Order: sequence, then structure tokens, then C-alpha cells
Amino acid sequence: MKTKSLFSILLGFAILIGFNITIPNLAHSQATITLKYANFPPATTFPCAQMERWAKEVEKRTNGKVKIQTFPGGTLLPAKNIFDGVIAGTADIGNFAMSYQPGRFPVSEAIDLPIGFTSAKAASLALFDLIEKHNPKEFEKVKVLTLFTCPPADFMTKTPVKSLKDLKGMELRASGTGASVIKLLGATPIGMPQSEAPEAIQKGIVKGNVSSMEILKDFNFAAYLPYATEANLFVVSFAVVMNKDKWNAMPPDVKKVLDDLRREQTEWTGKYVDDHTKESVEWSKEKYNHQLFQLSKADKDEIVRLTKPMIDEYIKRVNAIGLPGEQIVKDVYAFKAKYEKIYK
Repeated sequence: MKTKSLFSILLGFAILIGFNITIPNLAHSQATITLKYANFPPATTFPCAQMERWAKEVEKRTNGKVKIQTFPGGTLLPAKNIFDGVIAGTADIGNFAMSYQPGRFPVSEAIDLPIGFTSAKAASLALFDLIEKHNPKEFEKVKVLTLFTCPPADFMTKTPVKSLKDLKGMELRASGTGASVIKLLGATPIGMPQSEAPEAIQKGIVKGNVSSMEILKDFNFAAYLPYATEANLFVVSFAVVMNKDKWNAMPPDVKKVLDDLRREQTEWTGKYVDDHTKESVEWSKEKYNHQLFQLSKADKDEIVRLTKPMIDEYIKRVNAIGLPGEQIVKDVYAFKAKYEKIYK
């Protein structure tokens, strides 16, 4: 009996030793978490650059435990379907612009108002802090992984715009908040996607574009819009969100990695796209002799005066649905002042 018992013990050890040779690889394979990340702009644009950076950081910081499959250019979900697609589980993670669904993200919309942000970094951190403070219901069905904005929107035109008077009646491609802003400034907004703007400009349907200036290089707008005017009109806010069930299923160590990246990614993206915008302006100047104008202080003050009704209307609208409109706007201006003092 003792011999049999000893034999059984030795056999057990042998089996365990054998398993120790093969189990780690099997366990590693089973432990790998693969997440699908949907994005809508082309792969070369900054929202996708931040996606790829984030994906690499997650993989590195989880020691390969988490793999991210990225889908740029609307290849998994189109722009307007990303938020609902994440909620439904079609994508595990998605990046989308809140302004693509007007009225659905009332707290976030405050950042997109004509507040006058001078950088994406300041606007992105203001957005992050605003959402952290108010924890709005607009994101209750998802886990927010990070937030950021594009750089401030400016005028890119076929003829010089050296003052607001030069805008009078000018047909400009715009969308969302931008259309309302430039209408108040005396221009004529023509709503269309960014992708349709080059053909519309070349055909003379529009005389310019209202957007952040990284597109001068990314979409080669500098080739047919030889002038730009810095105006810091508005920004466009983005959120990267995760399916709530998928988040809840993540191991604690993975959750910590993703949480630790939230604000860091906001700051990284703001700096990245601000630097990229400067690079695009310099590239446009060197390649196309592109010219950049500055508005006078009087014109800048006039922009504030002319667009104030948009901010007043926003406060009234969100108050009507039970949100503290005045406080939200007050917070936005406070965060703007804070971060623009840090990042001059």
C-alpha cells in the first residue's frame, strides 16, 4: 500500500511537472483580453493618432494582457453610431464627437460654445475637469476612458480675411456650433462634412472653411485655401467611452491601468494636436507660401459680443432640463483661465 501511495504521489508530481511546462502558455492565451476600438476619422488624423498611442500604452502597461484592435475611418461603426454602438456592444470602445448628436450631451456642449479657448490642451483639460465635476447622466451608460478637443477653429479662406468686415456674406463651410457662430459674425454658413469641402471649394460653392488648422496639412487644404485668420472661435469635444458590461468584467489590475491613463491621455492628446497644428501651419507656409493673419483686439472683443447670445441661449436651454446652466458655464470659464495660465 505504501509503495502504491508513493507511486501515486510521484505520478502526481510528474503530471504537475509536465503541466508546468505547458500551462503558462495556455494560461497566458486564455488571459489575453482583446478589445475592439471604433473611430470615425481617417487613420492619419489626430483622433486616430491618440487612439493608436493609447492602444500601445495599454498593451505595454498590462504586459500584453490587453490587446486593442483599432478600427479607424468608420470601418466598424460610422461617426453618428459609435456611442450607441458601444452601449450595444458592437464595439468595446469608441471615440466620437458629442456635437454630432446635438442635445444629447448638454454638459459637454458647454466646452464647444464660443468660449475663446486658445489651445486644445487647455480646452481638453477643461472638458475633463468639467465632466469629472458634474458626472453628467449623458455618460451614465458607459465608462469614460478619456476626453479631448480639437484645437480652436479659425478661418481658412480663398481671399484674405483681415477683419470681421471681410467676412460679410462670405460662404464658408461649417458644421454644428461653427455654423451658428459664423452666422452671428456675418458670414454665410454652408453645412457639409469635412470630406466634401475640397470639391466644394474648388467649384466655388464655398469660399473657405471654418475648422482647426491641422487640416491645412492633414487634408491638404493649404493647396486651395491660401489664407488663414486666427480667431479661436470654438472647439469640438470628443469622448472615448467603453461598454459598461465590458468595463465591469475587467480585472482590477486592468481597470487601474485604464483609470491611470484617463487624464494622462487627455493631456497627451491636447499637446500632440497643438504641436501638430503648429507644424501644419509651418508646412503650409513653406510648401504653398500660405499666409496667416491675426484679428485686432477690437475684432476679438466684437466676436465675444456677437456670440454672447449663444451662451445665454445655452444656459436657458440646459436650465430648462434641470441642469445648472450658469454654474456649468462659470466652471468652463474658470477651467479655461486655470489652464491657459499654465499653458500660455
